[in-house]
Amino acid sequence: MLLDTPSLYFRAYYGIPESMTAPDGMPVNAVRGLIDMIATLVRQYRPAELVATMDADWRPAFRVSAIPTYKAHRVAHGDVEEVPDTLVPQIPVIEQVLDALGIARLECEGYEADDVIGTLTHRSKGAVDIVTGDRDLFQLVDDSRPVRVLYTARGIRNLQVVDEGFVTEKYGIPGRGYADFATLRGDPSDGLPGVAGVGEKTAASLITRFGSLRSLLEALDGGVTEGFPAGARLKLAAARDYLSVAPAVVEVAPDAPLPDADLTLPAEPKDPEALVRLADRYDLNSPLNRLLNELAKSAS
Repeated sequence: MLLDTPSLYFRAYYGIPESMTAPDGMPVNAVRGLIDMIATLVRQYRPAELVATMDADWRPAFRVSAIPTYKAHRVAHGDVEEVPDTLVPQIPVIEQVLDALGIARLECEGYEADDVIGTLTHRSKGAVDIVTGDRDLFQLVDDSRPVRVLYTARGIRNLQVVDEGFVTEKYGIPGRGYADFATLRGDPSDGLPGVAGVGEKTAASLITRFGSLRSLLEALDGGVTEGFPAGARLKLAAARDYLSVAPAVVEVAPDAPLPDADLTLPAEPKDPEALVRLADRYDLNSPLNRLLNELAKSAS
């Protein structure tokens, strides 16, 4: 089980009131919410391995150099992401809690959490569940292994299981075609412009007709005219420069240089004394006890 940790702690932050505080008054809503989310996931799915992936770089240089608008609207200043002031101090606490528990926490300089997830998924020889609220990771679903996304849009207790069939039914595209579809359609939330004048329906039609973006571009460059909806060929030709660089931005990396780590779900805390200190300082006893109980059950 691979956790898109930033997606989850942002969801916890906005879903739980800031009145949930530590004894010193610091809000800990994101910390408590994430711990409870992990407890729920462990109880429901009993994963053998669990990884909390992190953003070492939320806006990697290789993506920005390809498309300068990538996440530009979310920049606070310099290369710093715009994050609520009361969430910022909670992120180090989340990291400390995960480390004290012994839950693998992986990040990679120059890459996003999505890329860590993509790399671990690529390396895995068995089934993978990806927990996220980010549709970009739909590109990793693969029924043959299986690789699924547990999509959090409706809440952690009402997860949508996204497989190839879900992608086909929702978007009208081949089950593994989400990245190509998203490249054509664009994504304003990430600053990806897409092809001007090509919306979801046209993007779905093109990917279904040609099977992949690569085949579509080969047809476009080869002068093929059949299979293009009215006006679409001219729009694609006008966006050819964008289409040549966008896949490197949209597709998650399968080969980030990750450090070696023990991914085994811990049965007990790695550093009990540190966990007690964190629990006392930030008033985390209740959620941590729930999670520890589930970890012990998984090991039995």
